[in-house]
Amino acid sequence: MTHSSHGLTKYDMLVREGCNHPPRPLPQTFGRIAQHNPITGIGPDGTPLDAASVIAAITQALDAMEDDQDRTSDVAAGMTFFGQFIDHDITLDATSAIGTRIDPRSIRNIRTPALDLDCIYGDGPDASPHLYSPDHEGYLLFGTADNPRDLARNCKDTALIGDPRNDENQIVSQIQGAFITLHNIVLAALEGDPAMMNTAFEGIRAAAMANSLTAKAKPFEAARRIVRLHYQWLVANDFLPAFVDAGVLNGVKHTLAHGNLPKPFTDHAPIMPIEFSGAAYRFGHATVQNAYTLNTDVGSVGLFEDGVMGFGAKKPEHNIAFECLFDLPGGGTFDKARPISRKLAASIYSLPFVNGGLQIDGVELPVAEARKLPHRNVFRDRFALELASGQQVARAMHIDPIPAPAELTDHGITKTPLWYYCLHEAEAHGGKLGPVGGTIVATVLLRLLHLDDESTVCTAPDFKPWTALGASGHAYSIGHMLKFVQDNRDSISVAADLRCPH
Repeated sequence: MTHSSHGLTKYDMLVREGCNHPPRPLPQTFGRIAQHNPITGIGPDGTPLDAASVIAAITQALDAMEDDQDRTSDVAAGMTFFGQFIDHDITLDATSAIGTRIDPRSIRNIRTPALDLDCIYGDGPDASPHLYSPDHEGYLLFGTADNPRDLARNCKDTALIGDPRNDENQIVSQIQGAFITLHNIVLAALEGDPAMMNTAFEGIRAAAMANSLTAKAKPFEAARRIVRLHYQWLVANDFLPAFVDAGVLNGVKHTLAHGNLPKPFTDHAPIMPIEFSGAAYRFGHATVQNAYTLNTDVGSVGLFEDGVMGFGAKKPEHNIAFECLFDLPGGGTFDKARPISRKLAASIYSLPFVNGGLQIDGVELPVAEARKLPHRNVFRDRFALELASGQQVARAMHIDPIPAPAELTDHGITKTPLWYYCLHEAEAHGGKLGPVGGTIVATVLLRLLHLDDESTVCTAPDFKPWTALGASGHAYSIGHMLKFVQDNRDSISVAADLRCPH
């Protein structure tokens, strides 16, 4: 075990956090920022609302949201999956179930709640050696003998990555691969450019960290820091503006910059609120399309068809041409995401990997109903997590709430489930998250940067993406990063050695 930070266990890092920083909410659990909200109210027939009546009302309302039109926004379709990648970097609830009530404070977050790319790096070469080359110090394994652009895999075709969920579809899998490749490109560049190493550790805290590293560990840590800083910049300056109303986002940034938190957040609010992970951040489901263009050879492929969905080895013919899904510099037309609204793609109404029905408070739902992703979102909200409604959160933010829509009030439901509310609210904000949804999403993600002593906010507040890594003047986006990866992946001289032979 080395003395560098990447060799610390999770427990060691938690102890260090507690010793070096003032008291904060426990980072590895979820919690609430708004009130607990059990089902209450009277239905149109004069009887109290119960599980059966609420399920029936929600089912009818959500079924009506299914849309056979391919609506488009101005946001690249691939941004939906970049959002999925970000989610997998900061949250993983491996315990709670839709039909079982659970206190969010008891839910362990398996991921580190930080924009630190632990889904790429794991706990570093010492603690997660299965992710790294045994022959080339600090390089991440990537590719197979059958497909140099697939994720590295073991003999069972299981991806060797920090979070297995990033192999669940081809698009997020190849975003994962792009960040792995970016790390390896940067590491290769560092070997021939000592000045680049020094630039990576600019900043008082970063310099102190560099001084504590061994010569052997320093190139890896420099590469990881460079990639993390660019990733964090993309989250704050590319991803959030794509999906959050500009006025809402600027208000959150202004409040955080002055050392405050937007309501209803407080200094003692959970770092990972269940209102974020269980509702507001699930806005991405509303941006999903029915089909995506993987490349010009295979053309448009349904979201759950072979070649897009599923764990396991990916075929070379299904490799992503990123210019088909992202806005790359100099690129042409590309697929667009749906605007955030209550009109949802039919593709998310029949999840093929759900093989059983649901039981919710004694109500049996057949598998056909259990496969509907919108319904799963709201049933989890109302019966497992009992989240505050959109109106309750709005009032906690001191803003005027949007009344529940007729499709709910006709059934006696006057408190809109939070996920549903965020979609409804976005319709008045150009298909982007409004004051409730946008404030929750932006505050959680940006607060992670303010709480991270090694982030772009704390150690590199003047950080600008490097032209050497694809930035063009003041312009930088996930599209710039992906083009840089496509243009420079052949510069990794040891790339063939990083592939798994199976």
